[in-house]
Amino acid sequence: MELHILEHSLKVASIAKEGIQICTHGLIKLAFLPSKTRCKFFSLTETPEDYTIIVDEEGFKELPESEHLSVAEATWLALNVVSGGGSSSSSQPIGVTKIAKSVIAPLADHNISVFMLSTYQTDFILVRERDLPMVMHTLSSEFTLLRVVNGETVAVNSLGVTNGFVKPKLVQRPIIHPLSSPSNMFCVTSLNPDTLPSVATLLMDVMFYSSGVKEPAGASDDSGHIRFFSFSLIEGYISLVMDEQMTRRFPNNVLFTSASGELWKMVRIGGQPLGFDECGIVAQISEPLATADIPAYYISTFKFDHALVPEENIQSVIGALRTNESTGQ
Repeated sequence: MELHILEHSLKVASIAKEGIQICTHGLIKLAFLPSKTRCKFFSLTETPEDYTIIVDEEGFKELPESEHLSVAEATWLALNVVSGGGSSSSSQPIGVTKIAKSVIAPLADHNISVFMLSTYQTDFILVRERDLPMVMHTLSSEFTLLRVVNGETVAVNSLGVTNGFVKPKLVQRPIIHPLSSPSNMFCVTSLNPDTLPSVATLLMDVMFYSSGVKEPAGASDDSGHIRFFSFSLIEGYISLVMDEQMTRRFPNNVLFTSASGELWKMVRIGGQPLGFDECGIVAQISEPLATADIPAYYISTFKFDHALVPEENIQSVIGALRTNESTGQ
């Protein structure tokens, strides 16, 4: 398989809920008027705590300086596993559990922190730019490494990359952060960019002005709904993750649906904000799911991580993860 190193230099930032109105103009421009910017990589995810933005340097220029905007200090690069060639965003998704043991675990074993963004189309593994030489060294024995330069994909064969490190022996990776599973059911979907103008007003309402599904006081409890919505526009491809009830607000045949109409349940990882320096959080979750052959989407945010698994698998997922959790205590 091929590992593509995309050319976008990315910033990861948090917008406080009380400050979202300051950034709304820039965010609307990034989401709905891409021709007015030079941005090629934009993602906005709302959680109960804040909004997380992943955006390239061109897009970041659209955001105002504000005390409500917190930016992770590192510059990040996006990696993408592609099976059988083709472009990263248009290829069939590999799935985070399918790359758990070939990408995520080896990076964790070599103390490389990752930030995940799964979309309807594919999975992006974000690594700090300064970690790229170690990333390439770690993964070069498993993948053909390719780098996107000025839109062209070229082989990485002149950067001193060797045959990679010796594979470490598989070790159990205990889960050390609390897990919770809200009661929402989610859809992972997309839409044709040509239809975006027809639902732009609705999407703006969902993203910025609507309370969405009503949240009980204990919104972060296992039994409660939580506010979670994710919109990505990356290299012309749109991805949406939203509560199943919210999809009913959209006109028929606008949102893409799978043949099975699959719904997803969420596992939220973290009791306190996770930070960016700890290694292995994604591996702790994705490896047990890979072992059980359970597909998953994984979305990291500024404060917490989120895994989405098929609705019918949620009880076995929670059981497997909690078993792994208890062995580490």
